[in-house]
Amino acid sequence: MMTLEKFEEAAEAVKKVVNPTKLVYSEYFSAQSGNKVYLKPENMQYTGAYKVRGAYYKISTLSEEDRNKGLITASAGNHAQGVAYAAKLFGVKAIVVMPTTTPLIKVNRTKSYGAEVILYGDIYDEACTYALKLAEEDGMTFIHPFDDEVVATGQGTIAMEIFKELPTVDYILVPIGGGGLCAGVSTLAKMLNPKIKVIGVEPAGAACMKASLEAGKVTSLNKVETIADGTAVRTPGANVFPYIKENVDDIITVEDEELTLNFLDMIENHKMVVENSGLLTVAAINKLGVQGKKVVSIISGGNIDIITVSSMVQHGLRQRGRIFTVSVLLPDRPGELARVSEVIAALKGNVVRLEHNQFVNINRNAAVELIITMEAYGMEHKQEIIDGLGKKGYKPREVKAKGSLN
Repeated sequence: MMTLEKFEEAAEAVKKVVNPTKLVYSEYFSAQSGNKVYLKPENMQYTGAYKVRGAYYKISTLSEEDRNKGLITASAGNHAQGVAYAAKLFGVKAIVVMPTTTPLIKVNRTKSYGAEVILYGDIYDEACTYALKLAEEDGMTFIHPFDDEVVATGQGTIAMEIFKELPTVDYILVPIGGGGLCAGVSTLAKMLNPKIKVIGVEPAGAACMKASLEAGKVTSLNKVETIADGTAVRTPGANVFPYIKENVDDIITVEDEELTLNFLDMIENHKMVVENSGLLTVAAINKLGVQGKKVVSIISGGNIDIITVSSMVQHGLRQRGRIFTVSVLLPDRPGELARVSEVIAALKGNVVRLEHNQFVNINRNAAVELIITMEAYGMEHKQEIIDGLGKKGYKPREVKAKGSLN
């Protein structure tokens, strides 16, 4: 059982492995939401995520015999690193089964802590089934990433730190994958203040906990589809589900496209690189429907590969209208390209890339296609540029599928 005594024991134990992640007040999100918003930046942990808390505490409670059997786990990445790092500190062997879709940075980091990595399955659930099979065959000790009360107790130490810094907190937003973090945080939070509101946040394409709460029992999704790989779980934990049911006040779901916008917000306003699952609570801030409250958003991790960073930035800029692409047809005669450039320059657009196709049409009065990718200040400025090109007779057509900045 998760008790106050166990939470206190866990808080003392994890001091050996966690970096202090002091609350960060967000002027940007506070102004947007009308609340006082604070970020709990667990992306700043040594392993890049909160998962080291539960992994280390769980392993610290094992007997020496169980540790020496070797540890095995399944993870989409963050728990993997937590187990690998903790196993290294205890001087024991660790095997981690990860989905084949796991970002390279998470795979390499896990290996760097000395763990053996096996890539198996497309999603966490498939990797977990395989890891359990190996554990049984080889007699190793399995460390579950979320469906374990001891692991969840370790994760719940985050709530204790929040209350020490902000005793009057009104809302805590917690990302949910399998439910371990939310079970631990919500249980301790309600012990410390029964009136506090704890809100779980899931990706809309993997909302297994919401489905389970609505059904009144643990429910598996037919499929999961989300860019939030760390929370791409088909079935929530049966052991932690009762804690969620009792202590979580509501579940908010977030669409993938909302995460790309908030990725940009976090970089520009807080200089933080946050993985997609860590962005869930940020995306939920404006969905609370309250004002004047003290809100803490738990940023669960920051392990994201550079290619994904590049893609997220580009998609975010396009969604905000700060990068866009148009196609225009020009007469095939000297000086037309300069004229288009003058129109764009006069409207303060900045050309990023230009594709010139002279053979798109046999009609020489509209024979040249220009595909122009440019920067703008936002949606209003973007529309101003498009309208300006239209007034000059260029009939601009916005291009959605082309114009990548790669």
